[in-house]
Amino acid sequence: MTPFDRYPELRRRRFRPIPVRLLIPNFITLLAICAGLTAIRLSTEGRMELAIGAIVFAAVLDGIDGRIARMIKGQSKFGAELDSLADFVNFGVAPGLILYFWQLHELHNGGWIAAMVYAISGGLRLARFNASIDDPNKPAFAGNYFTGVPAPAGAIAVLLPIYLVFIGCPTPPALLTAVFTLLIAALMVSRLPVFSGKSVRMRVPPELVLPVFVGVIFFIALLVAYPWYILSVGALLYLLSLPLGWKSYRDQKRKAEVATAAASAAPGAAPQDGQAAPLVPAAPPPDERPERLH
Repeated sequence: MTPFDRYPELRRRRFRPIPVRLLIPNFITLLAICAGLTAIRLSTEGRMELAIGAIVFAAVLDGIDGRIARMIKGQSKFGAELDSLADFVNFGVAPGLILYFWQLHELHNGGWIAAMVYAISGGLRLARFNASIDDPNKPAFAGNYFTGVPAPAGAIAVLLPIYLVFIGCPTPPALLTAVFTLLIAALMVSRLPVFSGKSVRMRVPPELVLPVFVGVIFFIALLVAYPWYILSVGALLYLLSLPLGWKSYRDQKRKAEVATAAASAAPGAAPQDGQAAPLVPAAPPPDERPERLH
């Protein structure tokens, strides 16, 4: 007699079919991991153009797998953990190794330390993101911001020195590349609020559908025809826009504090979370003694 004969519920639980909609986002994530691993191999062979192309392809897949999962209701805890692993490989380990094989190896141990610090920073940033998803103390407006530069954006930005060399700029000193790598690593693990774009409406008015199609096709054509120019401009604009995200977060926080203070000062306002209710003197109990005889 097998355990399944004694406990038939184990057989049903083990062989329960899994809906295909739960597998599709995981297939996309696995394809992104393959792209990241291929980028590492290409960098060891000196084919940096193809290696960076694989990283960009992995970033595109990372941007669509979550949206596809929400569209077809294919979210799962397994998919979330797999996506974090893919981000660490594709946007932490792979860019660090690409930079090391490209130029940082000239600094020997110093270059390896810079690449390793970047990869570790990517892992720490992802771990903090996973730990803070269900934070009950996070204000409502904070959901529109990342804490620190996200891993995909950090991977695209940290490869900026290679883009500039590909468009004809002089090769920077290896020490400068190492400093820039450490700067991006510091931005990833920092507490800097970065606008996430989650509050941007994803619905397109009917009259703008065709212009949006034309704009997307035009951008893809530019990226294919002039990849290093587009990536260089995109990375620079993103880094320059970081102070705008910090300013927007500060303004939202100030408005929330003013609204909270106004609600607390309003008469009869309900106490806020963590705030003790004001003490109101209790009414004296009724006197049940008989009236004095006159």
